[in-house]
Amino acid sequence: MSQTLQAWVHTLQFAAQDIISVELRPVQGDFPAFEAGSHIDLHLPNGMVRSYSLLNDSSERHRYVLGVLKDRQSRGGSRCVHEQLRVGMTLTLSAPRNHFALHESASHSVLIAGGIGVTPILCMGRRLKALGRSFEVMYFARSRASAAFVSDIEALGAPTTWHFDDEQGGPPDLKALLARRAPDSQTHHYACGPAVMLDAFEAHCQALGHPHAHIERFAAVAVAASADAKDRFTVELRQSGLHFEVGPGQTLHQCLIDMNANVPFSCEQGICGSCQTRVIDGVVDHRDSVLTPEEQARNDVMMVCVSGCKSDKLVLDL
Repeated sequence: MSQTLQAWVHTLQFAAQDIISVELRPVQGDFPAFEAGSHIDLHLPNGMVRSYSLLNDSSERHRYVLGVLKDRQSRGGSRCVHEQLRVGMTLTLSAPRNHFALHESASHSVLIAGGIGVTPILCMGRRLKALGRSFEVMYFARSRASAAFVSDIEALGAPTTWHFDDEQGGPPDLKALLARRAPDSQTHHYACGPAVMLDAFEAHCQALGHPHAHIERFAAVAVAASADAKDRFTVELRQSGLHFEVGPGQTLHQCLIDMNANVPFSCEQGICGSCQTRVIDGVVDHRDSVLTPEEQARNDVMMVCVSGCKSDKLVLDL
């Protein structure tokens, strides 16, 4: 089981329309150190577990700060944060994980935030400022009222492009903004925001020749099963000695839950990495949005909440 921490809710603060910031303090001692781009899993009072990016200075150990949007399509997580969290409440959370790592040695970094995607981008900007590195920010939101942490972005002192859809008649011309900088092997681009923005970002970076494009999604991209994925396979959990079969119409995820396997699940969509499990044997059918193609090709870990199997047997380090 991944390390869990105990924290109490120190501050709840309005950050923008439908967005609150949540400051957590450790019940005892300091929190584990984290890197810019990291996120934690928050165990909520309603029993759900949800992942949120850390936005505060990554040198801080006395607190973790999150920004949470009350999503209109909430499955219950963000609504619980907004409606049930109270100052002084004690919560369980995971140690930080990072699937959106900042390349601190880059000669220049372009940080692009869409809406609540500003949270990891702000943390990255704070780190780059502390290092004295060259960077710029692009911040897109539907309106000024819905743009959170604007003063924190301004305090970075970096060149910043602001775009508010309601003031400028629609979404930004992202390709034109990305084209302002010529392709450079020493420049890294980062984006976090809505899926439509991230899809466009990846396509434009490829078309423009920007070699280092990094994204973090907070909504899953559906990945269909491979043509050679098995609809029936056996699973061995090496540590616990359990064996079971995943049959047609079943998923590995549900079978692990039914077996009470020792796996932490959070997003259950293949985007947060909390269920990452070591693969001892077998060929994985990867359907996540966390691992890079190179990491998937190594076949040594998998996100068991969404992925399947291409071999007759799968052996997991559980």
